[in-house]
Amino acid sequence: MPQLDLNHLIDLDALLTEGSVVRAARRLNLSAPAMSRRLARLRDALGDPLFVLAGRTLVPTERALALREPVRAAIEDVRGILTPPHVDFARLERTLVLRANDGFVGAWGARLAARMAAEAPGVSVRFLLRVEKGRDALRSGAVDLDLGALRNPAPEIHSRALLSSPLVGVVHAGHGLAAESQVSAEAFVRWPHLCVSRRAHVPGPIDAALQLLGLSRRIVVIAPGFQSALAMLQGTDYVAAIPEAFVQWSALGSGLHRFALPVATPPVALAMSWHPRRHADPVHLWLRRHVLALVAEFAAAPGGTHVR
Repeated sequence: MPQLDLNHLIDLDALLTEGSVVRAARRLNLSAPAMSRRLARLRDALGDPLFVLAGRTLVPTERALALREPVRAAIEDVRGILTPPHVDFARLERTLVLRANDGFVGAWGARLAARMAAEAPGVSVRFLLRVEKGRDALRSGAVDLDLGALRNPAPEIHSRALLSSPLVGVVHAGHGLAAESQVSAEAFVRWPHLCVSRRAHVPGPIDAALQLLGLSRRIVVIAPGFQSALAMLQGTDYVAAIPEAFVQWSALGSGLHRFALPVATPPVALAMSWHPRRHADPVHLWLRRHVLALVAEFAAAPGGTHVR
């Protein structure tokens, strides 16, 4: 017996619904002869004429009548499987896990959660701090979205650049450097420095640029993240280099003074990454749209820059 596939079911459904080769052909955008050939194949496959002449009209056989509802139900089932599900965000209950450094969380975490809650009050957001070796968290599904610098992603991981922010010098508003219109490299290294590193500090781009000038800075404190660094700048003589976007948007940024670094350094790039298993998930698409909208809001603000 010839093998049947979904196309045969669609042909049979059109014939059973329309009760006419001509009307079924019109429904499927086929010619009447092409539809007649498909009816012939169905007859061979099912071992039944399916339609017979009664005068000048085609009428369904008993087998055809018995197949009408099961065929219709089968097609609806397949369409239901292949059609993206509708999500009622007002009633959605789900926890979305985002991995990000504390700079992103401090600057945008609350804003992102508020945006999402306005449409989906039953959705909760859980932030995890980024770690050095956390690639498998996307693969396992433990993390929905990774936000941070894109370093050596796995080949299957999807990613999209979000923004690029320059490093700026940051001190408290009453600091000696805050009164200078342009901070020189010599003045920059004269003060104690606070460095941000999840590991023991290793010389970075700032140190390399200073070395070319025959200078070096004295690092006295190493903070584990940008938020803690911003907090420690209040009321101290420390100098820190922090992505401008995080300083501009963090609640801890008030009372602090920003200035251009006296040496050239590459900007800090931020991207979002996700596993292919989440790519077409409508809830994940919604999450990514909100992240992009947040970035667009930053880009529109004075001093905000971003890349797509």
